[in-house]
Amino acid sequence: MKVLLAGATGAIGRPLTRMLHDAGHQVVALSRGGDQSRALVDLDVEPIVADALDRDALLRATRGLRLDAVIHELTALRKPPAGHGGMAATNQLRTSGTRNLLAVAHETGATRFVTQSMVFGYGYVDHGDEPLTEASPFGRRRGGPSDRHIEAMVANERLVLEDPSVEGIALRYGLFYGADVQTVRRMLERRSIPVARGATHPLSWVHIEDAASATLAALERGRPGAYNVVDDSPTSWARLYSTLAEAIGAPAPFAVPGWALRLAAPYLATMVLDTSMRVSNAKARAELGWEPEHPDFTRALGAYVAAGV
Repeated sequence: MKVLLAGATGAIGRPLTRMLHDAGHQVVALSRGGDQSRALVDLDVEPIVADALDRDALLRATRGLRLDAVIHELTALRKPPAGHGGMAATNQLRTSGTRNLLAVAHETGATRFVTQSMVFGYGYVDHGDEPLTEASPFGRRRGGPSDRHIEAMVANERLVLEDPSVEGIALRYGLFYGADVQTVRRMLERRSIPVARGATHPLSWVHIEDAASATLAALERGRPGAYNVVDDSPTSWARLYSTLAEAIGAPAPFAVPGWALRLAAPYLATMVLDTSMRVSNAKARAELGWEPEHPDFTRALGAYVAAGV
């Protein structure tokens, strides 16, 4: 297939580009120019320079292309945002950006559209011990600033899944880990990744390589609809980063009181203090023939240890 990949230089875009090439697909990569365009040189892709939020410029840049599929992996996140305002640009990419990329699909003849969603669309609340499946209610609000993020994720999925011109697929990724292990290692050594005391709620995660392989499987074999893309072992934010720190010989992360985390990093606090979820990947396994190479984050510890060599 000839695939437009929006977000090729991002955390998931880089391994996904490699996997698309290895599977014989042709990749056209969207970038805003500047550093992003320079980063595309190493990825062996056909570059398209345009801002996904500028509909007219985007359509001009893609005019004349014939595509089979569009993959939307755009976010504005370089690290987990501390405050709710840090999600604003990503929310816009999930709404206006999705509309504009769908317009590209319409104009270029692309019949498949895969979009990045997140398990947090189920709601920043305590979901109890019952595993969440794709049939579980999606878009549960709690009242407060997190609702705007939920609304953007719901809008993103509806735009894609309800568009009659494409076979729309939404991938509900867990929290990513495994990307840029050297940076994470340095942050742990500097104790710049905090954990909250008593924050033992399970969250669903996915290794970045597994997220990319699931995306390739969804492109090639997915049916229209949503898929949870998570590993097999939900675990808390505190346990994951404390275990990583111990594995590389770094100091234990700073453990801060919950109230202090809410003041300093209200969005992060919403994730690690207010949210508890166990998400099932059974549908992705059954329909995509996919299974995570890293079913538990402990399988990835070796990469973090090796990153210090």
